[in-house]
Amino acid sequence: MDLPDLEKSIMPWIGKTGKWIGLYIMDKFKEHDLNLTIEQWIVLKVLHEQDGLIQNELADITNRNKTSLTRLIQTMEKYHLIAKYPDKKDKRINRIFLTKKGSEVFKSAFPIMDEIKGALQKGLTKAEVQTMIHLLKKVQKNIRPDL
Repeated sequence: MDLPDLEKSIMPWIGKTGKWIGLYIMDKFKEHDLNLTIEQWIVLKVLHEQDGLIQNELADITNRNKTSLTRLIQTMEKYHLIAKYPDKKDKRINRIFLTKKGSEVFKSAFPIMDEIKGALQKGLTKAEVQTMIHLLKKVQKNIRPDL
């Protein structure tokens, strides 16, 4: 049986790139003395855009399973980045809110993320960036046609 030549496919290149970007972001956060993980930054960004989400909605938007999101929320609550409150109408549902500290941390990370974006897109034209986004969305649609 012949093994598929994966190096001539997009799989390892997308995977490596994603992993390297994650490590690069973590290094930049540390370089700027920002005690934040990528996962935490994503939650802060989502809540900055849509504060008060139901925990299940936040899991869907961030592509996390409920268990790992619960752990992440607990950690972020401990650092006072977010607050969890029961829904006013249905006490079984938790809503997640950005705290003042969480908002400040998000805003302090924003210039770092802008710097990272510039570094990652260095040497690429606007058209190349748009083409890459278009192609990656096509790949994502192949994986998740429901999106």
